[in-house]
Amino acid sequence: MNKYSPTEFTISIDTTKRFVAFCERNAIYVLSIVLSCISVVAFTAYYFNGFGLAYNDARSHLDIGRRVVEGLKPGLAQLGSVWLPLTHILMIPTIWNDFMWHTGLAGALQSMIAYVATGLLIYLFLRELGASMFARLVGVAIFASNTNILYLQSTAMTELLLLATMTAGAYQLLLWFKSNDMVYLIKSSFWIMLSTLVRYDGWFLFGFAAILIFSYTLYRKGYAPAEGTVVLYATLAGFGIALWFLWNALIFKDPLYFIFGPYSAYSQQNQLEAAGVLATKGDWFLSLKFYVYALAYNSGAFTMFLGLAGAFVMWFNRRENIRVRVASVVLIAPFLFNVIALYLGHSVLFIQGLSGDTWFNIRYGVMMMPSLAIFIGYLVDRVRLVRGLVVGLLIFVMFFSITSSDTVTIDDARVGSSQKNVTEVSSWLTDHAKNEKGFILISAASHDAIIFSSGLPMKKFIHEGTGAYWTSATRSPDRWARWIIMRTYSEDDSTWRLVSKSPGFERYNLVGMYPFADIYELKPEFMADLQTEPVLGKQK
Repeated sequence: MNKYSPTEFTISIDTTKRFVAFCERNAIYVLSIVLSCISVVAFTAYYFNGFGLAYNDARSHLDIGRRVVEGLKPGLAQLGSVWLPLTHILMIPTIWNDFMWHTGLAGALQSMIAYVATGLLIYLFLRELGASMFARLVGVAIFASNTNILYLQSTAMTELLLLATMTAGAYQLLLWFKSNDMVYLIKSSFWIMLSTLVRYDGWFLFGFAAILIFSYTLYRKGYAPAEGTVVLYATLAGFGIALWFLWNALIFKDPLYFIFGPYSAYSQQNQLEAAGVLATKGDWFLSLKFYVYALAYNSGAFTMFLGLAGAFVMWFNRRENIRVRVASVVLIAPFLFNVIALYLGHSVLFIQGLSGDTWFNIRYGVMMMPSLAIFIGYLVDRVRLVRGLVVGLLIFVMFFSITSSDTVTIDDARVGSSQKNVTEVSSWLTDHAKNEKGFILISAASHDAIIFSSGLPMKKFIHEGTGAYWTSATRSPDRWARWIIMRTYSEDDSTWRLVSKSPGFERYNLVGMYPFADIYELKPEFMADLQTEPVLGKQK
């Protein structure tokens, strides 16, 4: 006999349907709250254990934002020429506050918002692929629980903002492929344009998406519609790139300054190549190997292989809409970019055990995390026979990763080549210069971590971005600088390169020698002629 009567069975089905419908309607809101709570907890934990500001680049990003609003020459020109500006522009509303600056929250806040947004976009992407609620939540969990993602979203680094803008662009592109509605293409262009203002990975996505759009439209409609569609897409998506060329032309008198300037990645890579540590340049196999290792260290080998399986299931499933399969190809853009950049020598990775005993830029491996989460969510939805096994193994891997504190990006930030332990120098400045009058001459390009860690006001420092102060102080340091921070005998340090040739440099005593910089102080008998107040007024 049946346990339930037909009426009771019908009520049970209706209740289940209502519950599912309720979940569908409110999933975004619930996920937003859950992800926000996780984000805040992670930031708090990493802030109190001191890891939030471990990356040298995180401190530099915060200093760039601060220089826009405070210093001897504040203004938008302080955004510089190498790092793209959106991250620093978004800091401006909060970076003026000392608490927001010194805790790193002014930069971490946007990473935290991007973390939540990327999790929601993974959910929406999987929903458009027709994945079940369970599969969508699996995809979000893979991204949200990754310890490297959790760490980076707690810092002032640029990775999470890039992930959010790129994933948003990919999601809107999927909607356009499915509906052919130009509104979605315009939205995709907007988000991709924002990604081009975060990091140069976005520039590759811009070109890669343009090729997909043109190829698909050419195949479906012919050359003229394909050309018109790409022009529409590129006009907005490429606007940020055009602005960056214009910015460099106006501020630095050279539209290619960010490529070939003295502080560019090109200049840095030349130094690395001369030192013999640019191993991947010109070697496709090694470039692929290095990035696969970086990907595996950041995502976990099992997660990486499961994501690869999900991608193959999606691309070779003939029952899947061809438009969906084509649109999903954009998800591999970060992988292609990083491998190509390594091959061309535009990027560098140090992987412990593979290229020496240190880490460097290992965080680049997280760039595929949203893509892996989407591919795995799709796989979980499609392979129902082994779904339980796959999800069980995923839970085990995620639990082990979290409990073992196996976070390679923290290793890179704390003990790898991405960190600078400048505590000794910054502590000396805090103890000896905080309550004394006088300027500190220093190269921000070389020692931004010292500027940040000292806790001193930005207006106390004379650096490359201070215009006439820098020009005058490097020619006659004894008239402007009570203290000089630089690497003695290092031509890569612009302060040493300029000041060491000045006769006034003889009036300084070496008062401290440390691993990353030395400290010089003006001799007492020359203090009478020292300028200790900003007198140059508003500079052009």
